[in-house]
Parts: sequence; structure tokens; C-alpha cells
Amino acid sequence: MAEPVVTTDGAHGPDGDDATRRDFIHIAAGAMAAGAGVMAVWPLVNQMNPAADTLALSTIEFDTSKVAEGQQVVITWQGKPVFVRNRTAAEIARVKADDNASDLKEPQTDAERTKPGHEPMLVVIGSCTHLGCIPTFGTGDFGGWFCPCHGSHYDAAGRIRKGPAPLNLVVPDYEFTAGSTIKIG
Repeated sequence: MAEPVVTTDGAHGPDGDDATRRDFIHIAAGAMAAGAGVMAVWPLVNQMNPAADTLALSTIEFDTSKVAEGQQVVITWQGKPVFVRNRTAAEIARVKADDNASDLKEPQTDAERTKPGHEPMLVVIGSCTHLGCIPTFGTGDFGGWFCPCHGSHYDAAGRIRKGPAPLNLVVPDYEFTAGSTIKIG
């Protein structure tokens, strides 16, 4: 009499358990590889977050009552200079008269650049929008800032009027919190 022949299909043993063990090992190895990949990439992604000292300086408060009329104070916020200027009535009248001037590269009214009820106080980031130089006040053709590096002229509202700068001086997010105190950021 002939002996019975036990056949296997190659992937499974006689009882069929090898396939499920092998599948488990493949899934476990894949999960470990994915976990190792995340652990390798996490430091690279995490280093792009702001440093703790930058986050600590994300907001700053300043008492604008220290700024006399016609005076400008430069404070530092997030490593950038911020001009806080208490404009005179003559400066305000001049920029309001130029609100609809045809030579404004980036048309904005003075009211769009200040807070209602606090029109004399102008808060702008003190970096020229051309190449980031620091403009000086009072030497421009329009009664505002002048960037001596490349010749950009801004008016007393921080609007670009002449020169290579493409945009107005940036007005940061700020609000008046208590009386004359502003919170930037």
C-alpha cells in the first residue's frame, strides 16, 4: 500500500500557523521602522520651532506716555527695532492731506495705520522694506523717515513715497491695553 502524501503550499506549514506568525513579524518590523523614522526626523522638525527666548519676547508692553509730542522712541521687539512716534498736529495734518496722493506706492490712509482715538501715536517696525536697513527720521523729502543706504523716503505715516522700497513700513499687531500702554504682538 502507498504511503499518504502530505502536501504544503510552500507558504504555510501543515497546520497553517506560519503565515500568521510571518505577517505579525512583518507588521511589527514595519511599525518599529516607522517609529525609528519619526524619532530620527523629530529633532530636525523641532529645531525649526522658535527658541524659548524668542517666545518669551513674542509680546512686549510699552508706556507711550513717556514719548513727548514730536519725539520718537525706538524699542526692540523680537530682535527688530520698533519706532513709536508721537506725531505733532502738523505732521498728522500733512499725512492726512496726502492720503489720496497719486505717488503712494502702497496706498493706505493714515487712519488705516493708527488706532482710533490714538492718531498721534504711530507704531511701525523700523526696517526699510527694501533691504532691511534702519531709516532715520526727519531727513526725508516728505517729513518722515529716510533710508540713507538706498534712498527710500517715507512720510510721517510710514508710507513709502520715493525710492526703491516696495512697501510701507510695517505696522505690527498692537493694541492699547490700559490708557497709554500698548501691547505689541
